[in-house]
Order: sequence, then structure tokens, then C-alpha cells
Amino acid sequence: MLVVISSSTTVSNEASLINQLFEEGLAVFHLRKPDSTEYELTTLLKQINPMYYSKVALHHFHYVAKHFGINRLHYTGSHREQIAEDTLLSYKSEGMILSTSVHTIEEYYDLSGHFNYTFLGPVFDSISKPGYKAKEFDVKSIDKKKSVKLIALGGIDEANCSKAYRMGFDGIGVLGSIWNNEDKINAFKIIQSQCRITAQ
Repeated sequence: MLVVISSSTTVSNEASLINQLFEEGLAVFHLRKPDSTEYELTTLLKQINPMYYSKVALHHFHYVAKHFGINRLHYTGSHREQIAEDTLLSYKSEGMILSTSVHTIEEYYDLSGHFNYTFLGPVFDSISKPGYKAKEFDVKSIDKKKSVKLIALGGIDEANCSKAYRMGFDGIGVLGSIWNNEDKINAFKIIQSQCRITAQ
């Protein structure tokens, strides 16, 4: 599973790039714009081809999801702590795909089983956040009986994405290796190619 997370800031021709990523086979796109207004977020969404809305996960303004036919919601750690189990269950019964983020194995064990997957990181030194150093994760020893998939996040590029799979992760999330690259689409295609080889 290869996930691309949006740049937190505005990118030139962003909607066009997002559509191109989907055209190249992107499975899931996380739309994370913590400083954007609802208007700015929905304006960007309107420029994304509606046929891809089912592959978009919203990090903010969850209530606009139904309007766009989006069925993926992401919860930050602080947001997750405020959500009741009954609410998560209700979303799951509606067919929503729920994700979150954790930074320790202990947090993973505390997760509700209603989440489909969680990001765990930083696995490698972050590309998008200089100084955000890798942590040691013994993923293979984790009891995954809760069926919450683990997606590696932090510093992942074409050189180390295969290592993330060997560590035991179910997928990878990329951010800086795409948005910090001048040729964003080609950078994605290279990582995607490496993922296909490794995940087989």
C-alpha cells in the first residue's frame, strides 16, 4: 500500500499534480492542510477529478466528506482522543475507512480496532521536517491481531522504501520525497515501481 500525503502548504498546479498521481495508479491520497480554511480546502477538492474522491482521505473539515462522496477520514492523535468509540463504530457501519497516526508501539496497542490503518513514524530521518529523527521500531514483533495495518512514515524515498517492507510494515506513506522533488510525478513513479517489486 502506497500512500501520498499532501504538502501542508500550497503547491503550484497542485490539483493537476494530484490528478496525475491518481492517473499513475496512486491508491490513497491524504489531504492534510492544517492551516487551510474550509473554503481553500473545498476549492482544491473541486479541482480534483470526482472519480478519485473515494481515494482521498480528509485530515480536516470531516463534515464536508459526504458532500464530496469521500469515505476516508483521518484522525490526528489529539482528535482521536476526543472521538467516542460509538462514533467510530457508526462511521464504520456507514462504510467509512478510518485512519490515524501513532508514534509509539504503545499507542498502537491502545488503538480502537475500528481504525483500518495507522501511520507509524518517523521510520527514517524526515525529509519534510529537518531534525525529525528516526526511531527504532521492532515492527515484526508487534501483535497485529487487531488488524489495524501499519503504514511506515518519515523519510521514505526510493532508496529505503523496500527496507520499510522488510521491517514488517504493511505499506508506506510518502511526503517530502514527492513534494520536495522538482519532478514530482517521476519521483512517485520511481517509488511506486520499487514498492511493486518489494510488496510482491
